[in-house]
Amino acid sequence: MISKFKTQLVSTLLFYIVFHNIAYAQQPQFKVIAFFTGKNDMAHVSYVKEANQWFPKIAEKYNFRYDTTSNWTNLNAAFLSKYQVVLFLDTRPEDPQQRKAFENYMKNGGAWMGFHFSAFALTPSAFNQNWDWYHNEFLGSGQYSGNTWRPTSATLRVNKNHPATKKLPTTFTSQPNEWYKWEKDLRKNADITVLLSIDPSSFPLGTGPKAHEIWHQGDYPVVWTNRKYKMMYVNMGHNDMDYERKHAKEITSLSHTFENQMQNQMIIDALLWLGNAKK
Repeated sequence: MISKFKTQLVSTLLFYIVFHNIAYAQQPQFKVIAFFTGKNDMAHVSYVKEANQWFPKIAEKYNFRYDTTSNWTNLNAAFLSKYQVVLFLDTRPEDPQQRKAFENYMKNGGAWMGFHFSAFALTPSAFNQNWDWYHNEFLGSGQYSGNTWRPTSATLRVNKNHPATKKLPTTFTSQPNEWYKWEKDLRKNADITVLLSIDPSSFPLGTGPKAHEIWHQGDYPVVWTNRKYKMMYVNMGHNDMDYERKHAKEITSLSHTFENQMQNQMIIDALLWLGNAKK
């Protein structure tokens, strides 16, 4: 009788242990919230749609939760407290209270990844540089100062001394993109670590037609992190479009950001680093 009781007890304990382990394994490692606007440029809209199809697949594979919102009023302390990583897929907040909530979130150990247009600021424009903490301290880039055109692939040089880039080769070819340059020299900022930059073998980069839209030389960082924060900026996020048919009802995407194994690996490893990083 005692032996039977012991057997039942052991079986029950084993059941609860297995059940607990399965339940624990199903819990997401971390939660990601992606903010987007998806209205400002056909290429950015194409990218956002693609991102919101790709990230859920990656979240399922790597066991994290991916949520999205285009309601920027959610950029507040109560809402952000539910998430370990914030993404800005295309734009930045404009409301002062939303900006302050994001700054506090980052200063209190939150994590962030921003893409392409999320770093854009130019005075005068529809997106003036009127947020010094974000553009000058956090990103370190200052204002936008130019871009290549048309969206083209580039050979990127890799700084492998980071969890997001250690699996990459020394150089790789990116997806087509509109590449930005910046007001400030990021190499001179002691807090900034440049992870990817345009390799000189890419020059001339861009097709024009304007001469200043074709780069022939220079140092152009395209992915970097700031040691003071858990963050990473990624310049990718502008698909090539069938611009010649701009009056059509729907413009066709000629390239897709997430169809590049090396580039995707960097984004995945960056997210896993941000989601599991200590303050």
